[in-house]
Amino acid sequence: QFMDQTNPLAELSHKRRLSALGPGGLSRDRASFEVRDVHHSHYGRMCPIETPEGPNIGLIGSLSTYARMNRYGFLETPYRKVHRTQGRVTNEIHYLTADDEDQYAIAQANAPLDENGYFTSSLISVRLGSEITTRPPKEIDYMDVSPKQLVSVATSLIPFLENDDANRALMGANMQKQAVPLLVPKAPIVGTGIEGKVARDSRVIVEAVNSGIVESVTSSRIVVNRGDNQFDANISGMTGENFPLETSGGRDFYHLTKFHRSNQGTCISQRPTVRKGDQVQAGDTLADGPSTEMGELALGRNVLVAFMTWEGYNYEDAILISERLVHDDIFNSIHIEEYEAEARDTKLGPEEITRDIPNVGDEALKNLDSRGIIRIGAEVRPSDILVGKVTPKGETELTAEERLLRAIFGEKAREVRDTSLRVPHGESGIVVDVKVFSRENDDELSPGVNQLVRVYIAQKRKISVGDKMAGRHGNKGVISKILPAEDMPFLPDGTPMDIVLNPLGVPSRMNIGQVLETHLGWAASTLGIKVATPVFDGASEMDVFAALKEAGLPEDGKEMLYDGRSGEPFDNTVTVGYVYIVKLAHMVDDKIHARSTGPYSLVTQQPLGGKAQFGGQRFGEMEVWALEAYGAAYTLQEILTVKSDDVVGRVKTYEAIVKGENIPEPGVPESFKVLVKELQSLGLDVKVLGEDTAEVEIGEDDDESGELEVNLEQDLTDTIDVSEQEADSDEGDPDEMEILDEDFERFADMEDDFEGVSKAPRKKAKRTAAIELDGDDDDLPDD
Repeated sequence: QFMDQTNPLAELSHKRRLSALGPGGLSRDRASFEVRDVHHSHYGRMCPIETPEGPNIGLIGSLSTYARMNRYGFLETPYRKVHRTQGRVTNEIHYLTADDEDQYAIAQANAPLDENGYFTSSLISVRLGSEITTRPPKEIDYMDVSPKQLVSVATSLIPFLENDDANRALMGANMQKQAVPLLVPKAPIVGTGIEGKVARDSRVIVEAVNSGIVESVTSSRIVVNRGDNQFDANISGMTGENFPLETSGGRDFYHLTKFHRSNQGTCISQRPTVRKGDQVQAGDTLADGPSTEMGELALGRNVLVAFMTWEGYNYEDAILISERLVHDDIFNSIHIEEYEAEARDTKLGPEEITRDIPNVGDEALKNLDSRGIIRIGAEVRPSDILVGKVTPKGETELTAEERLLRAIFGEKAREVRDTSLRVPHGESGIVVDVKVFSRENDDELSPGVNQLVRVYIAQKRKISVGDKMAGRHGNKGVISKILPAEDMPFLPDGTPMDIVLNPLGVPSRMNIGQVLETHLGWAASTLGIKVATPVFDGASEMDVFAALKEAGLPEDGKEMLYDGRSGEPFDNTVTVGYVYIVKLAHMVDDKIHARSTGPYSLVTQQPLGGKAQFGGQRFGEMEVWALEAYGAAYTLQEILTVKSDDVVGRVKTYEAIVKGENIPEPGVPESFKVLVKELQSLGLDVKVLGEDTAEVEIGEDDDESGELEVNLEQDLTDTIDVSEQEADSDEGDPDEMEILDEDFERFADMEDDFEGVSKAPRKKAKRTAAIELDGDDDDLPDD
């Protein structure tokens, strides 16, 4: 599989994944509820919480915290041996598989013991097979090693897990893996104590291999003077680089990774945490990686939250945030996108990467170097050229004059068209890296490719309306409004809230852990400490109240808030506190999409679907009913004809809009012709009658469709020539006609780009062909 590198936890969790699918396994459709359900043999081996929602639920799991695989491929979990004769727990560890475990009585990890390891009570709660029962100490065989033994790494990062409903805990565990690494991450105030271990084991932080004194620190290199000349083995980091890369003269040189693109487009960058002259021990943290702070996992930020409604802006899980989170770059993140252009051999000759592109002004070429590749550091916007590329055009029938010129000047007179790599719609940023691979340099390229150029574009994204955020308890939502800090509700001391969440999101979802986290976070923040509350062994309700009391805060965790707009107090006290919030990879910049015209499906002549294909919005059967019920006849007619699959009408409508004329009557949609053909194939004689009951001819000889019908055999450029001739025959302003021609060229290229599978693969694999109908049925005709 393609590694999930959104953040270090996602990577670690992906490497610990367990699957019941695949060869020799189950298939999604045949897997019954019994197979997917939690089973007593999962205890300590497979997490009962962390599993995907959707069709794979229960079939894909995650390895529990202490589980390991034995030589036969079975999962084992560790237990402490109990002396049966003495009833005393030893420190001897035995790993048991699920079938071994069934015959033993096993005590819980938090069963009370005295200082010599004897059980303090006369009856102990134990597991025996699938039963929970009680036994005297002398009939117990084993004891769990830790309360978090039964859950996975991602689940063990959720504080107060025992107070959350399992369904919400599942969402919390899965959403932590979608957290985007922030520019300035902060470790949680209320953690579970395993954050440091996760950060270390994910290998994104740089640890000192040997003890010594830090001799020099730059953003990309740390030198540690060991004071001896011995050489130590290398250890590997997240990007496969070795730390230290070099050791010489008693010094270790640690090279840091800066601004690498992860598989998911997030940014992998390491920041030094040590200063010159610091004394470091082997195993100390020298540099933080993505989503880590001082060697601890830090997926998000601690923010001040109030649980109250505010003018309906947090209805249905929406989130109201303060402008401070935007201005102070609290939830900023860097994203790096990769674009590639290939120069291939085509039937008409090789494509060429060049600065010499037909019909392109100097303005568009100003950031390209002599090779036709964009320079590093250039700021780019949608439809800017990244890599200039030309493709030979089809040979047309040559006139005698052209043949003469061709004979005199050689092949140079061949026609080429612009197939440059451009920045897609809605993307922008700064070019941070360019990689060029070519056959001449002996780079390995796929057959038929002569040159490959990869361009990396970085952008800094602030938090904005429409971004998805979440806590660790499955409490997720979308930002609905960003309020000025002065309008946010504020505490009696004047501190404005950062986030306002809806209290109705708590009771029905039964994830009370978020409320306890809020209280404890407020107390810990006031006391200036960090708290670790491990799963199944953490702070109790009493501990939380005691912490609030110690911090001098109201014991119920509620405070009177004041309206930032009027300064009046609200009617009731409000639960306030610090909550750990992460920004998820579902960002509005990646999802927003608009289209006027663009590629059409070859089969149905309807627009393609989805942002990746630059498609339209699906207007299905039910949406049609809505417009029918409303009586919006003309809107409905346009949607079903010129905005979709009336091939002639949409070209004419576009022309009319460009020229500023009235929009002509819509024609017959392609899907209607398909329907007629289907009925004819059933042996039915279908005639279409006009108002005067005369038969209307549908199909090829309809009006001017002969001229404008796209002939699939021919190259689409022929179609454009026809349209141009038609346009030229109209008397119009010459300037307007030029615009029209350019636009036709543009749309022709679009249709061309999406025409067939043989074209260069697009940025996303989804885009292989416009003819693919089995994915979303976005390009099937509506009923």
